[in-house]
Formats: sequence, structure tokens, C-alpha cells
Amino acid sequence: MYGNENVVASDIRKAPEDFMASGPFVYADVMNYALLERIVVDWRIDWVVHYSALLSAVAEKNPALALSVNMTGFQNVLELAKIHRLRMYSPSTIGAFGPSTPKDNTPDMTIMRPNTIYGITKLHNELLGEYYREKFGVDFRSARYPGILSADTPPGGGTTDYAVDIFHHAIRNGHYDCFLSKDTRLPMMYLSDCIKGTVDHLTYPTPLPQSVYNIAAVSFTPEELAIEIRKHLPNFTISYPDAARPDFRQAIADSWPASLDDSMARRDFGWKEEFDLQKMVKLMLDKIQAQVDAEKKSVGSTTAEMAA
Repeated sequence: MYGNENVVASDIRKAPEDFMASGPFVYADVMNYALLERIVVDWRIDWVVHYSALLSAVAEKNPALALSVNMTGFQNVLELAKIHRLRMYSPSTIGAFGPSTPKDNTPDMTIMRPNTIYGITKLHNELLGEYYREKFGVDFRSARYPGILSADTPPGGGTTDYAVDIFHHAIRNGHYDCFLSKDTRLPMMYLSDCIKGTVDHLTYPTPLPQSVYNIAAVSFTPEELAIEIRKHLPNFTISYPDAARPDFRQAIADSWPASLDDSMARRDFGWKEEFDLQKMVKLMLDKIQAQVDAEKKSVGSTTAEMAA
């Protein structure tokens, strides 16, 4: 929208060469306040989109690191937003709710008592961002993301990532061992819808009535997803954990909403999804099949060269 030269990307790892060649790229450790401030000043930053966080399953395995990255890193960026008058966007999550939250059609404002480190840190960030908005006038914006499906990147350690991993297994070997029970219903969204909702939220020209919004597209269970995949791959099979020995991620999923009420986002900044379950499944399968075909072609070419 604004030209690659006007977007400064960052990470704590070197990006692929084609990405680094496409526009400005800097090293940014969210734990290093002085480094972040230098980037803001040197590059004349006015908006910050802050995505640095350990996701749910990974955070449960390393709570101390999750607390540092998810909370201290966030607070560093929020303080910079206050000092340098930045508009700040940082996503929250359905994990910020908790087991006592109403599970169906969960509204923006409700009981929020998360019982995971990931959820606790994200709720802390929501409240702190709202405090900085009221106390210091920071234009802080956040949306509670559901599970995000994308064929472009591998699963990243989230509890909802089964809904990405399942497609890779369906195409590569025709079977998936799911770590959640067959009837675990969770809200989901395709990546391009997530990006569109984020951009619409971030670029809305004036401050919105509230800082934090639910956004969602569709809710489904692993079994419903498997049924939809079988419409394209009839021989696909799926297995589930023994109910007597659930995976630790089952408790995380059980503490989250089954569906979200995102009517406020639809009203206030025009949020509307494009992808339902059927369109998501078709696109995911097509993209991952193309990746697999490209890999096979590459291996075939290499083998032919070695034989020659």
C-alpha cells in the first residue's frame, strides 16, 4: 500500500535473501529497548506492528522465556509508542479468555481468566495497551486472532496449528495423528483474511471506540476438517489420542472459546472474512500440493544431474 521502501521489516534472524532485497530489513531484539529506540528514530517510524511472542504450546514448555518476550518485549514497544507518538498494533488471541469464559459466541467484553502463560501474557498486554491509551493517549490497537491457516509457513508452535499440519500430512502420506480430540471446536481464519482484517484495523483513520476486538471467520472441529479434506482426498485417514491419555495441548484448547462474536469489529471498521471452510481447504490443498510437486521436480533434476 505504501511501497516497500516505507516498511521496515525486522527479526532476530537473517531473512531469506529475496526478502531482504525487497526492502529495508533490520535486526531487532524486542528485549533491547535502546536498539528498538534507535530503529524508531533512525528510520522515522510512525507505526509499529508488533508480532514478537512465544505461542501457546511453546510458551507452556518455557514459561520464563515467554514471560520475558511476551510481556517485557511488548512493554518496551508500548513505551516507545508513548514517547515517540507511534500508532501501535499488537495481536492478542483467543487464548486470552480462559476456561470460565462463555465458550459459544464469546463477546469482546466477558470473563477473562486465562490459565496458560501465553493467554496470561496476552491479557496483560491488552490491559496495559488500554491503560496507555487512556492514560497517555497512545493509539493502541489489537485484535484477538483465532487459529490462522497458511500454506506458506510451517506450523509455529500453536495449539491451533494442527489445522495447518494436517494438510501437509494428508498430501504427503495420507494420514494424520491429531493431538486434539475429534470434537474440539475452535475458531479459525485463513491468512489472507487475517492480513486484511489487520490492515483494515490498523489503517482505520481515526481512533476506534475500543482498543481490542474479536475477529473470526469460521469454527470447526478436527473431524469436520478431516471430512472436508476427504472430499478432495477420499483415502485420507486421521487418528485421535486415547481419551484416557490426552495430549497436554488438549487442556489448552479446552480453555478457549469454540466461536467468537466479532460483531463489534464488523460494525466499527468493516471487518468481513472471505474464506469459509470449503474455500480454505481447497486453497490449502492446492498450495501444498504445488509445493510437494516442486520438491519432487527439484529432487528429480538433482538426481538426473548426478547421474549425468
